[in-house]
Amino acid sequence: MNSDERICSIALTLCPGIGHIGAKRLIEGMGSAAEVFSRRKELPEIMPGVNPGVVTALDCPAAFLRAEQEMEFVEKNRLSCLTLKDEAYPSRLRECEDAPIVLFFKGNTDFNRLHVIDMVGTRRATDYGKQFCADFLRDLAVLCPDVLVVSGLAYGIDIHAHRAALANHLPTVAVLAHGLDRIYPYVHRKTAIDMLAQGGLLTEFLTGTNPDKHNFVSRNRIVAGMSDATIVVESAAKGGSLITAELAEGYHRDCFAVPGRVTDESSIGCNRLIRDNKAALIQSAEEFVQIMGWAVAEQPARTEGIQRNLFPELTEEEELVVRILMRQGDLHINAMMVEADIPVNRMSALLFELEMKGVVKAMVGGVYHLLT
Repeated sequence: MNSDERICSIALTLCPGIGHIGAKRLIEGMGSAAEVFSRRKELPEIMPGVNPGVVTALDCPAAFLRAEQEMEFVEKNRLSCLTLKDEAYPSRLRECEDAPIVLFFKGNTDFNRLHVIDMVGTRRATDYGKQFCADFLRDLAVLCPDVLVVSGLAYGIDIHAHRAALANHLPTVAVLAHGLDRIYPYVHRKTAIDMLAQGGLLTEFLTGTNPDKHNFVSRNRIVAGMSDATIVVESAAKGGSLITAELAEGYHRDCFAVPGRVTDESSIGCNRLIRDNKAALIQSAEEFVQIMGWAVAEQPARTEGIQRNLFPELTEEEELVVRILMRQGDLHINAMMVEADIPVNRMSALLFELEMKGVVKAMVGGVYHLLT
């Protein structure tokens, strides 16, 4: 049995009938993909609810053969293969129930920086949408220069978001609906290459995977899950960007939409998101950072803060949160989750306890302030 966690993780994605959620639950229950395979016959005893069909599905030599072939491609092309156990794996995405158990990446960036956004929209972008991308990211680069911009390399808003990010020296990552053995659409190849030094290309799909329609829907969950906020720039009444917005809401992430004229087909989706309170109206980068609470995060951290002996009842995890806020100042819950490496549900509970104890104060947009 191969004990390489990367090969085991890839193989697990190839076992029939397991699925995204099932694979992640198995790894969480057993501690690693390698353990899932090495102790597959014991799974029904260790994890109640696992049926014999799963044990049978895991007996799949062909999956390991294909996984080994994929790792050869990864190593030959100097790609990164990230499993759930890797520190470099996007921590925000890891908290999602249906997060992919393995990702492939080519490029140079930190997925776990304090600020990550995704910008999505129609493939038929108008001059209005293109200009918004350019203006928004130009201003955001000044207000929040460490932000990572995520999109999907598609026609329209996606490619304009990537290019605007590059023009303003912001790292940008494209989440692909196919393997890293190709670029789709091919006409965006130059932009994709430019992104490698300042961002990169990310996918859950193996080489040889075609950019089929259902793959684009699947990759949208990665776009939404790895970000603090989703920004829908333009969208018709139906479209992939609306799916991304829905996913962001399901992951309890912030969602924003750019308003447009009621007569513009390319703004129907955005206007409806705002009307239905599924997205906040956004008009500028300055407005965005204020709502997200990122403006205060850019200020130098306070040198004076809480003394530990004032709060003898704090638990070890609560102390960790307090130290982070002392060091960095006001922070969004997602940023604290990344800094402390604590799951979002647990972090929410800790912040609630700290708020009840009078240690922190919840501010607008999921930002928390340390009381002195």
